[in-house]
Amino acid sequence: MPGAAFFDLDRTLISRSSSLSLAPAFHRRGLLRRRDRTKATLAQLVFVRYGAGTSRVGQTVESAMAFLEGVSVETMREIVEEAMETAFKPHVYRDALTLVARHRERDERSFIVSAALQEIVDALVRELGFDGGLGSTAEVVDGAYTGRLVRRLDGRAKADVVSGLAAEQGIDLDESTAYSDSASDVPFLEAVGHAVAVNPDRKLRGIAAERSWRVLRFSDKAFPGG
Repeated sequence: MPGAAFFDLDRTLISRSSSLSLAPAFHRRGLLRRRDRTKATLAQLVFVRYGAGTSRVGQTVESAMAFLEGVSVETMREIVEEAMETAFKPHVYRDALTLVARHRERDERSFIVSAALQEIVDALVRELGFDGGLGSTAEVVDGAYTGRLVRRLDGRAKADVVSGLAAEQGIDLDESTAYSDSASDVPFLEAVGHAVAVNPDRKLRGIAAERSWRVLRFSDKAFPGG
């Protein structure tokens, strides 16, 4: 069986929090108050500098669900598509896409695995040419969000869904590679044969050194003029 590549999203594939990146787009549609947008901007700056552990960005999907209550899934998809050129593409790391191409040359598929909502993950999969993606899933009734999560995809949950995907699609995890920036993703990194720390936070740097995991530094953007 062939291996595959699994990429965390925030600060691994892109340089920022994908969920917080949508704050301006929500504000333009009247779905986010100005003070909440300011909070999101400040959190984004902290996240880019220090990572999820300091800014508690790992909780942003759950907190975001409160103001998504009653918003239609179709509206959310429209917002993500509208924000693609400004909120996402200018922050995609060139090295990450180079790695995707290298895995494809070895007949290995690449997947995004993220705590971001599935609707965000799906849009980035299409835009960046990934083979698939797994994200947090929200409860939907009559086409609109209820404000609750069905599955928050972080920590141990990431490892579990990767194992499930491998079983479904015939992927050899021992031959697979996982990329992440955060120590919270250690179970996800441990689920494969080749763990890679990308722009790691302090805790993950220490773990990578102890376990002789590869460490990569991404900085250049793939679409700087986006």
